[in-house]
Order: sequence, then structure tokens, then C-alpha cells
Amino acid sequence: MVEIAASPAGAPDRVRERVGFFFLNIGHLFDHMFMLIFATAAIALVGMDGMTYGQLAELATPAFVAFGAFSLPAGWLAGKWSREGMLSVFFIGIGLSAIAMGFAESANQMMLALFLIGMFAAIYHPVGIAMVVHGKQKVGLALGINGVWGNMGIAVAPLATGILVELSGWRAAFIVPGIIAVLFGLAYILFVRNEARMPASAKKPVIDPDQSDLEWGVLIRVGVALILTILFGGIVFHTVSFALPKLFEERLIDVTTDLKSIGLITGAVFAIASFAQIVVGRLVDRYSPRTILLIVAFLQVPAFAIMATLTGLPAIFVGIVMMMVVFGEIPIHDTIVTRHTKSAWRSNVFAVKFVIALLVAAVVPKLIGTVHDAYGFETLFFILSAAAAGVVASALILPKARKIAPQKEATA
Repeated sequence: MVEIAASPAGAPDRVRERVGFFFLNIGHLFDHMFMLIFATAAIALVGMDGMTYGQLAELATPAFVAFGAFSLPAGWLAGKWSREGMLSVFFIGIGLSAIAMGFAESANQMMLALFLIGMFAAIYHPVGIAMVVHGKQKVGLALGINGVWGNMGIAVAPLATGILVELSGWRAAFIVPGIIAVLFGLAYILFVRNEARMPASAKKPVIDPDQSDLEWGVLIRVGVALILTILFGGIVFHTVSFALPKLFEERLIDVTTDLKSIGLITGAVFAIASFAQIVVGRLVDRYSPRTILLIVAFLQVPAFAIMATLTGLPAIFVGIVMMMVVFGEIPIHDTIVTRHTKSAWRSNVFAVKFVIALLVAAVVPKLIGTVHDAYGFETLFFILSAAAAGVVASALILPKARKIAPQKEATA
């Protein structure tokens, strides 16, 4: 009788892999959810201390600055210390920061709590994404699945926040998720302790790119193209993710004026659109990421221009299409990074990538607040259409991908 290799706790290797992937996916969901709780809660806070929506949105600026600035030290610490340890810090830290936000009494205290949320949220992408792709040659599908969970966090944020605000007030919208995140952090620590006892032979193999993907000429082209696409794409992604609840609140007056319903509609749009990442993930495993990126970014240009003036039910339907092409871009960037970096570099390279993307995100609350209060959402979405055109132009710099040779890899 052949025995199945198991961890000391008795779980088969495949089950252990899936549990680890589940924690990575939950972490991605929490990361985006906690960063966007305030986007919906701010609607309920309009008028606090005489502040407009635009002024309230700007309170989130420190959070987005921290979200980008702390990515680099998070990636460095993960490489020097432990990826699993940093992920544990992420769960506990973001949960406690959200609880602190729930007890904030002033605008300054809110800014500090939101800053802490952004600081701990910065851990996930350089650490978690590197863990998702570890031991894999074809990474598109894994990134697509993980991306769906991240986008579900974007979807859950307005839905859960709207419900909690209606039931118990805006403070509960931070405290309840915070407690849940801390509990998941404790569970992950127990899982990691069990993993530490796993024999070295059972660990995932290291799979590095072909040497042709690491030539300096190729890396320079990839680096320049990624920097530009991440800059333009970061403006698009973070702006529309933050602004959509408020856009629907203004544009769906004939449909509903209830915040809980607005949260439900926004969450549904994000949730439905998120599955585009699985489709795109499969496509980048089979075709050139450059080609897929060009198609996805090209479709964003008219989507934003059309959305600029829509109201009522058409805004919901076009919003789904718009978010599908926005979310679909995400696994393409990460696939490109994975194909052109060695495993040992990835936490640091992903950290640099997210520093660029998330520092761009730091200007998003100011951009939204200023443009919205002065010109309205119509102008903002025309700006996003222009940014999407910038992604198209930048993607043309990317080299054509080589054909991936099939290799044996660890099961995710």
C-alpha cells in the first residue's frame, strides 16, 4: 500500500497547498477591502465638521501614500526574514489598524488610522504575489484566481460597508472587519507553525525564467514599458475603484438613494467583473502578454469615455464592462514580472512595482476630490480614458514573448 506524503498534522501535501493558497487569497481580499472601506463610509460622513465629499476623500491620502511607500521595505523584510512571517504581520496589523479607525474621534485621528491601514496593506502585494507564483512556470491562472479574490475585496468593501453603516453606523464598518482579520491572522500563524515542520523535500521547487528572458536588452524594454503602463494603469485602477460608489450614488438617483443599495450594486459590479481575471490569466498562459495587454487597454479607452455621461441602468451595465477590462489588466503585469525575474528577486521586484503603482495611487484621493468638486465625474472619466490610451502606447514597447516550454511544477 502506497502512503500519501503528509504534513505532521496528517494533511496530504495537496490539501496543505490549497490551505496555503486559501490564506493568500483571503489576504488579497482583505488588502483591497480594507483600503476601500473608507471610500463608501465617507459618503455617510459628508457634513462631518462641515467637510464635503472631496475633503473627506482627501483624508485617505496618507493611507495611499503608505500603501505605496511601505511596499519596498515589506519586500526587503520578506527576503531577509520570512514571507510567511510578514503575511502574519499583515493580517494582525491591518485588523488592529481598522479597529483603531473605528474609535477615531477627529479628522486627524482618522488620517492616522487610515495611514496605519495603508502601511500594513502595503505588505501584501510584494509578499503575497511572490508566494502565489513561487514554484510555477505558467503563472497566469494562479494570478487570475488570486486576482479574483482581490477584486472580491473591492466588491465586498462597498457592500459590507453599506450594510454595516445602515445597521450600526460607520464605526462598525471598520471594527467588525478588523476583528475578523485579526482572527485570520492568528489562524495563519498556527498554519505556518505546522508548515515549519514540513520536510524540505516536500517544499515547492524554485523555477526561474529562461536565460533569454533575463538579457539586459530585454529587461530594459520590459522595465521601461512596465513603469509607464503601471503609472497610467495605476491611475485608472485606483481612481475608478475609489470613485465608483460615489459615482453610482449620483448617477443612480432614479434607481435608488439608499446607501446600502448603492453598496450592493457597486459590490455586484466589482464581483461580476472580477472573473475577467481568470479569463485573462488563462490567455496570458497561452498567448503573448503584450498582445493581451494591448487589447485590454485599448478597450478601456471607449469604456471610460462612454461611462462619463451615463446615468441609470445603462451606467450599471457599462460599469460592469468597464471594470472587466480594468480588472483584466492586473494579472498581465504580474505575469510579465514573473517571466523576467528570478525567484530570489521577486519579493523585491514586486515591491518596486507596487511602490510605483501605489505612489501613483497616493494622488488619487486628491485627484478625485479636486476634479469632482470643481468639474464633476464627467471630466474625471475623460481623464481616465486618456490614461488608458497611455497604457496602450506604453505596452507597444514590450518585447514579444517567447514560447514557454512545458515544465513540471508544483501543484497549487
